[in-house]
Amino acid sequence: MSEITEEKIVIVEEASGTSKETKEHKPVELIEQKHVENVEKLPPELEELLQTDPTKGLSSEEVQNRLERFGRNELAEVKTNPFLKFLSYFTGAIAYLIELAGIFAAVVQDWLDFGVIVGLLIVNAFIGFIEEARAENALDALKQTLALKAKVWRDGQYVEVDTAELVPGDIIGLRLGDIVPADARLLGLSTTGNETDANLSIDQSALTGESLPVDKGKGATVYSSSIVKQGQMLAVVTKTGGDTFVGRAANLISITVEQGHFQKIVNAIGNFLILITVVLVGIIFIYQMVHFHGSKNGEFLVVVGKCLVLTIAAIPVGLPTVLSVTMAVGAKQLAAKKVIVKRLTAVEEMASVSVLCSDKTGTLTLNELTFDEPYLCPGYSKEDILLYSYLSAEPGANDPIESAVRTAAEESLDILKNRQNKHEVPGYKVTAFVPFNPTTKMTNATVVSLDNNEVFKVAKGAPPVIIKLVGGDEDAVRAVNSLAARGLRALGVARTTGDNDNYELVGMISLLDPPRPDSGETIRRCHTYGVDVKMITGDQLIIAKEVAHRLGMNRVILDANYLVDPDKSEEEVTQHCERADGFAHVIPEHKYRVVELLQKRGLLVGMTGDGVNDAPALKKANVGIAVHGCTDAARSAADIVLLAPGLSTIVDGIMTSRAIFQRMRSYSLYRITSTVHFLMFFFCIILAENWEMRTILLILITLLNDAATLVISVDNCKISQRPDKWRLGQLITLSIVLGIFLTAASFAHFYVAYYVFGIPKDNDNEDKRMETIMYLHISSCPHFVIFSTRLSGFFWENLPSPTFFIAVMGTQVFAMFISIYGLLTPAIGWAWGVSIIGVSLAYFVVLDCIKVLIFRFWSFEFTARVWPTPQRKQKLRNRIERKAFEEKISHNIKKVRKVVLLSKVISAFRSAANKTKTIKA
Repeated sequence: MSEITEEKIVIVEEASGTSKETKEHKPVELIEQKHVENVEKLPPELEELLQTDPTKGLSSEEVQNRLERFGRNELAEVKTNPFLKFLSYFTGAIAYLIELAGIFAAVVQDWLDFGVIVGLLIVNAFIGFIEEARAENALDALKQTLALKAKVWRDGQYVEVDTAELVPGDIIGLRLGDIVPADARLLGLSTTGNETDANLSIDQSALTGESLPVDKGKGATVYSSSIVKQGQMLAVVTKTGGDTFVGRAANLISITVEQGHFQKIVNAIGNFLILITVVLVGIIFIYQMVHFHGSKNGEFLVVVGKCLVLTIAAIPVGLPTVLSVTMAVGAKQLAAKKVIVKRLTAVEEMASVSVLCSDKTGTLTLNELTFDEPYLCPGYSKEDILLYSYLSAEPGANDPIESAVRTAAEESLDILKNRQNKHEVPGYKVTAFVPFNPTTKMTNATVVSLDNNEVFKVAKGAPPVIIKLVGGDEDAVRAVNSLAARGLRALGVARTTGDNDNYELVGMISLLDPPRPDSGETIRRCHTYGVDVKMITGDQLIIAKEVAHRLGMNRVILDANYLVDPDKSEEEVTQHCERADGFAHVIPEHKYRVVELLQKRGLLVGMTGDGVNDAPALKKANVGIAVHGCTDAARSAADIVLLAPGLSTIVDGIMTSRAIFQRMRSYSLYRITSTVHFLMFFFCIILAENWEMRTILLILITLLNDAATLVISVDNCKISQRPDKWRLGQLITLSIVLGIFLTAASFAHFYVAYYVFGIPKDNDNEDKRMETIMYLHISSCPHFVIFSTRLSGFFWENLPSPTFFIAVMGTQVFAMFISIYGLLTPAIGWAWGVSIIGVSLAYFVVLDCIKVLIFRFWSFEFTARVWPTPQRKQKLRNRIERKAFEEKISHNIKKVRKVVLLSKVISAFRSAANKTKTIKA
């Protein structure tokens, strides 16, 4: 085979004008793909403790001393006082506002309102307490991954001890199936104390995300919680407890206690409402105390009672409830699509996620080795290499490579599909089998063909071994190098021919952990909705690039060591982190840092994963998503759990969450607008006219309107094609503008009724129809605004659902009948009732046009110019510079692509010309 190859090379060289004498042929060297691992250098004082005699181990006295110094080999428990945790749910802007109203109610001895307020606070606290207590669960799940018992040399005896009692310097024994009890360094000694050249095969995919078991020999580090797949060896414990690989992951989880994005938004809204409520109600309190000083209306408790009514009516008591119900409905919709929401606010936060960091192994890929396109020698087919691979595979071996070979053959070869005996191959009989040996690095089978009684041997193993077995083959070497450059694992297959034992190369199997069938489409759909997907993996860089290519992603993959490069500034690292399509060779700290850097850039980050190594990043991310088949640690740290394999349901989650977001934003805009209008109107009317409305009517407005808006959770909505943002500046500004226009409408109603129709405005007058007119107007006019706040465009672009329309209109029809027939207030008749409702409906159309104009002209550039704070001006400059830089990069990429395309065309023409010359020669 090698002679033919060399002859071909000589012919081509001569055809191109280079003789064998002038250009000596050099054999192609095989490039072996080596596993690269993060190696931590231990401090000298710790190294001294590791020089333990492997045949005796530590003494009991040394163990006790080291236990006192390093502590027990277990994860520290961080327990929160349940009572204090429960009390923490009584904090927050809106909670403080409700508590302030409760204090007012107690002062004026309004015990009914006081009871309602206290009950509301307790219910909200219980909901939060039950839904969000999950940090302890994440740590408990991490503890379950640790081994319970370990074999260790102590006082010259090989004994079994609790893993919690292990200390640095202990000599432990590791065998097939063991869970590694602590971080340890392999000693190259068998468990009997004899030297061994064999390696351990370690499955550390749950820790590092590597798709294949890793072979580790003398001097290598094995991590706590990883699993021994093959071999046995002694090791010296290097790190225990919180210092281990898993322990550091647990520490990262325990320090991640940031306030959620949604809670920040609700608090910001609450702070704004507190500010205007306290200021305006405070002014009214001072004014009435001074203006009515000495009279009954000026008594402290009377004035506090009036302020209480305004405060209760102004508080958006329904805001937390409506938002929670809206998210709960969304969570139920997602559950039907096998997406389980553990933290309710994650539904809202997912709508704003603009970057999705996804673990590769087991999430984007299947986490199982699969037969890829093989390299075949002339005369052999894909079916041949599968058959010979199957004949030389060890039945029932607990090895992912052997399993992949057998599975591929059984699925592709017809003779293996319907056989009666699963242990036999129709037409062939294996008479002898030599299993895989770490020294020879191959398996060997002697086979008899039952059709012609031909006896032949089949060998399968590492490419260098098989290529050497067949006497060398440069084409095969190039093929293996090509596969290695793409991150594929190669395996050579050869067989004997004729009556001699000379082997002939059949080809090279290529194995890869392949992308899930739906992963590529999911990534494309995420991009459609403006979500940038970044792949994060513990695998090698070339493997990550190959998988990214197969997923349709760009191949800008960074080595994770770049994230902690001391020569790079944090700003430079962050910029590269933003632009990268993925990261390779990562450990839990790297994943955590990726999420942290992106969040510092102001991005909302989603993180998916399934292993212990993903848990810290899942907890740190704004939305942590544990995928199907995840570990308990990942499930506990996550906010959302996927029950279906793959990531396809994430797109359903994005669409549903954005629908929920639109409803929540719609309600928030309406509720803030209503509160601003309510406070502005009563502030002005009390100061100008000393006019008030009875408490029962104010409470009725609040209860009816908030009850109606609960059904916004089932309203139609327009899903955004980009990640949603609250844009609080825009939200509050629009609320104030709409509130001002509503206040103007309220004063217009008041003075038109007074001046045009002669309705008395004095509260002491026997004719109290003004109170009914204003009640119906204040109930309907702001309430109809919710039809406008549902979307940023005109209201007719997406009509409300029938249920929502009926609920809103039903409350106002009810309020109209109360006003017409005077059930709780003086009757005003049909003319006034229908007119007020009609004017309110017409006015909401006017406000809708104002809203559309504000949305069209509003932008960050606009706010930076109208309110040019130093921070906004700097942010605007950064945006302009970044846009110019990205346009320049895009222009350069287009140029490079043209050059590459042109070079490919030239190369194709040259290749065709060389082939023609070779044929002629």
